[in-house]
Amino acid sequence: MAKLQGHAVKQITEIVERYKNEETPLMMILEAIQTEYGYIPLEVQELVSELTGIPVAEIYGVVTFYSFFSLKPKGKYVIGVCLGTACYVKGGQLVLDKFKELLGIDVGQTTEDGLFSLDALRCIGACSIAPAVTVSGKVYQRMDPTKVPAVIKEYRDLAAKEGGAQ
Repeated sequence: MAKLQGHAVKQITEIVERYKNEETPLMMILEAIQTEYGYIPLEVQELVSELTGIPVAEIYGVVTFYSFFSLKPKGKYVIGVCLGTACYVKGGQLVLDKFKELLGIDVGQTTEDGLFSLDALRCIGACSIAPAVTVSGKVYQRMDPTKVPAVIKEYRDLAAKEGGAQ
């Protein structure tokens, strides 16, 4: 197992202890870790395995199956482009392609400055406002490729006001 810092081991151990008496604690443990750290690298999965007795392969399977979980740190702003049927039919893929082009990253990647991560979402339940995009929880409706530069600029400006990347 890779070396985790002492405070991280302590905090993860506390999270595991908090949920250890639940009937099926793994999802709650992983969600709490994801919320706290923003991602769940292999060394954390190994520690959770050690503390719970759940095999690393099972933990890894859960982390890689659910899109909420991430193996790598995400950007300060997570852009999710819906590619559900309604969004796709109304141009969601073109919107995604424009984000990829302007940010210079692919789905699942983070910009070098740490500001943006890009996700393709299967359905966000916003079919009536398709195509829809979320940026760290804020929903943008009826997106088209011409609106993408303004969305990116909005968050670059916000980051500059707040003092940069994570």
